[in-house]
Amino acid sequence: MNKGIYLSTLEADSGKSLVTLGLMRALLGKTTKVGFFRPVIEDIPQGQQDNHIKTITTYFDLDIPYEDCYVFTRSELMHMSNKGLTGEALDEIIKKYKALEERCDLVLVEGTDFSGEGAIFEFETNVLIARNLGIPVIIIGNGGDKTREELMSSMEMAYNTFTNKDVEVMALIANKINQSNLKIATDGMREFLPEDVQVFAIPVVETLSNPTIKEITEALDGQVLFGKDFLDNQTGSFGVGAMQLRNYLTHLKDDSLVITPGDRADIILGALQANISSNYPRISGIFLTGGLLPEEPILKLIDGLSQVVPIISVQDGTFSVTNKIGSIKSNIYPDSVQKIETSMDTFEKYVSFDAVNDRLINLKARGMTPRMFQYGLIKRAQKSKKRIVLPEGTDDRILMAASRLFVMDIVDITLLGNEDKIREKISSLGLTIDPAKIDIINPQTSEKFDDYAKTFYELRKHKNVNMDIARDSMSDVSYYGTMMIYKGDADGMVSGAVHTTQHTIRPALQFIKTKPGVSVVSSVFFMCLEDRVSVFGDCAINPNPTAEELAEIAISSAESSLAFGIEPKIAMLSYSSGSSGKGEDVDRVREATAIVKAKRPDLKIEGPIQYDAAVDITVGKSKMPDSEVAGNASVLIFPDLNTGNNTYKAVQRETGALAIGPMLQGLNKPVNDLSRGCTVDDVFNTVIITAIQAQGL
Repeated sequence: MNKGIYLSTLEADSGKSLVTLGLMRALLGKTTKVGFFRPVIEDIPQGQQDNHIKTITTYFDLDIPYEDCYVFTRSELMHMSNKGLTGEALDEIIKKYKALEERCDLVLVEGTDFSGEGAIFEFETNVLIARNLGIPVIIIGNGGDKTREELMSSMEMAYNTFTNKDVEVMALIANKINQSNLKIATDGMREFLPEDVQVFAIPVVETLSNPTIKEITEALDGQVLFGKDFLDNQTGSFGVGAMQLRNYLTHLKDDSLVITPGDRADIILGALQANISSNYPRISGIFLTGGLLPEEPILKLIDGLSQVVPIISVQDGTFSVTNKIGSIKSNIYPDSVQKIETSMDTFEKYVSFDAVNDRLINLKARGMTPRMFQYGLIKRAQKSKKRIVLPEGTDDRILMAASRLFVMDIVDITLLGNEDKIREKISSLGLTIDPAKIDIINPQTSEKFDDYAKTFYELRKHKNVNMDIARDSMSDVSYYGTMMIYKGDADGMVSGAVHTTQHTIRPALQFIKTKPGVSVVSSVFFMCLEDRVSVFGDCAINPNPTAEELAEIAISSAESSLAFGIEPKIAMLSYSSGSSGKGEDVDRVREATAIVKAKRPDLKIEGPIQYDAAVDITVGKSKMPDSEVAGNASVLIFPDLNTGNNTYKAVQRETGALAIGPMLQGLNKPVNDLSRGCTVDDVFNTVIITAIQAQGL
């Protein structure tokens, strides 16, 4: 049974990081714990860490010490090889790999970078390591500067070299291929490969190839004059601003990098104005050459602008700076979130690894892990894209989450609010949202405003609502967003970042209403603990539910649990377990448990039961030895809002668990409420579960 897979390249700049990121996310969605291992890393200054290891372990939150992720630097390995100690080096690599393998279900091993001299030595080293670790390999080739014949020749040579050394090759990936040549690349590899070896081709992605402003600034030792908050701007093309402004403006392209002497105030101001003009592309930044700075009045003018891009001063001349920028190779760092997500999405689009995973992972996962759960959420949301309306369109957290959702192409988003203010916010935050593809609606000026108001009047006139009240209501973003769902113009709504729970939910209760047979709207949190995902309900809506309401909350929570891939084992929580406790509160839980058993005899349920007996197998078996639920509960129903809200927050803060939700259950269409203290991640996750609900759960 293979517990590892080795990624090997043929040369430098193969785009290995894209494959590593994409494969890591795919594997974490299939198995419980994946390790990351680099037998040989590049030589790095004392006290610094290898960027590849830091990026992977940080982004995927891998609980692996940095020192356990590598064995030798490149110089150390070459030194041992020159001393005839190759065998000893392999022994150390095997020893460290096996230690990591014992702690993981699968280990992703990344080969060397080919960043220095000795490419033949590095390739042979990768073959030798893969063979001695006894794990299969995926070969990655760079087709960017090769003819078809050159690429096929190098890929076939690599395949034959590995197989001749008894290393199983799982797949070949031709990377950085022109979009029009993808099929040519896969057909070419298919000609010399057996049927069971997978072949894929990935197109060149310009946004991954071009450096950020931050990378260029560091490479040129530049001084940041303005826009330090936007140094992660991705550059596109670059050119020198040496001609008249009227001529230079015609050369601007999307994310252009402007290079101009520091005394060319006309080019500087013209480029800044073009950046905010709807008639010209957006620029990524401006580099001022020759150590020259604009005059004081110009600096003062720039400093007072509401929108500005990074402006960097460098000492070298224009010709030298232009050449240096052209030679800078872009990298992916732990904080390069946009590049990381673009890499993973590109991998997922062009590489179908189900067949490879079936051969690699013949392991039964130890339950639903948080990473598997989150990965599964994204995959499910992407299967059938839904439109989610976000009424709080000017909130920074809402916009940052919307940008992530847009980049990952998970849902379609509608933002409510003043269009000019929202677009200004998007620009000032430097977010990646295509202005042509974003849907922004101002309720008061919407062409559907009158129709929505009339519909609301018809729905609520029996409650003494007149047309004036209906118009006032539809001017409110929560009412307007909810009416979008009612009318079929949106599939779900997420709000509450700046509004109260009551403000968010009231419109839904008035005309979305509850599902047939459901009288109580309740909520659940998906609590992503270290080794499992539990469902907590109700921690957000009902203060003091009756026994009947508590039973209904339990049934709804079990259905939500099952719908999200978690086998429901329901614990009806109280301050006592079994029949020992007496009192009004515990009697209410006992009655609720009986109601659930009568209505849904198919559900596994225990109650009343204490929290420790519900989740700890030792305590559970000692207190309730005959229970199917005790010690294994996955759905925990709290007796009241006070207990539930405090408990979920205590678990979240004390264990570092991720709490996804609250997700409202019982409504005909999904409307979900955020906390006013929500984070960008909270918004992101809540939109995803709302989209999944909208798919018909």
